[in-house]
Amino acid sequence: MPNAPRSVPQGKTLVTGAAGHVGANLVRKLLDDGIDVRVLVHPQHNNRGVEGLPVERMEGDLRDVEAVRRAVSGCVRVYHTGAKVSVNAPTPAQSRELWEINVLGTQNVMQQSLRAGVARVCLTSSFSTVGYHADDPSRPCAEDLPFYPFIEWMPYSRTKVLAEVEAFKAIADGLDAVIAISTGVCGPHDYLPSRTGKVLIDFARGKFRAYIPGGYEAVTVDDLARGHVLAMERGRTGQRYTISTRYVAMDEMLALFAEVTGRRNRARALPPRLMAGIARALAGPMTTFFPGVPQQLTPGAVLVLSMQRRADISKARTELGYEPGALEPTVRAWYEFFASAGMVK
Repeated sequence: MPNAPRSVPQGKTLVTGAAGHVGANLVRKLLDDGIDVRVLVHPQHNNRGVEGLPVERMEGDLRDVEAVRRAVSGCVRVYHTGAKVSVNAPTPAQSRELWEINVLGTQNVMQQSLRAGVARVCLTSSFSTVGYHADDPSRPCAEDLPFYPFIEWMPYSRTKVLAEVEAFKAIADGLDAVIAISTGVCGPHDYLPSRTGKVLIDFARGKFRAYIPGGYEAVTVDDLARGHVLAMERGRTGQRYTISTRYVAMDEMLALFAEVTGRRNRARALPPRLMAGIARALAGPMTTFFPGVPQQLTPGAVLVLSMQRRADISKARTELGYEPGALEPTVRAWYEFFASAGMVK
């Protein structure tokens, strides 16, 4: 096999975005494995995900080159999970923030890791960067399908593609880096909470009224954390690996929510075309008049669900030895986390 995996030494390990949904679970996995962990968190963000953990904590903004330089200094491995996630129709200012954090922030991590002599970097990317079959988007998609850049409502996806470009530029200059592609994340330590986490909370409160039929690729936090470690240890330099648990239909996910919360599913399935039209009509006014309000119904969210995309994880299975676990226990743990954190009332 060309570009065979390198042996990556153990040592001080940095996790950026460590208080986020992905980062918080990855940090716990690394600590369980006995790794010496340093975290980089933003001082003005919700950092409950790392509170009380035996880690070296550093504060800073990914857009601040000096903060990133200090964070990577002395580290052997770097997991770059930090990013701004959004399916909103952004304002120009929000678009710029997406680009600055996801693209310039990644450039800073990659270039400073290269200069600091970091042994390997693992970049967290998104399944939205993987292309799809135009005639049938539900056909399983592998990492080599080119990204389709002309979807109007997915600026986040474009920033994640450009983040990967920054990784490849650093690899060309000599950095050893791999990419772990995440699908829709499910599971505990979801303090923000995530978009699907909000759906679970609303469902538990009896406030979830309508949904779009369809489905998406889901990954449990345990599978994703384990997949990151496997990519770091076994992945080939410059390669992308999709880490997913399985496809889940919205009807099935809502049935799981009903099972773990003890509530009946009273939500109505609405036609995707109708919801897409409503979402498009609302996108402009919401962006203009309520730019800071999280949008549950967005053109991007409708598109993701209606495409019913599946992931082909054969590359991760073959090259990393990755095997997904079960989704159902994680959904229960997710709800129990929200309940114990006082987020379901």
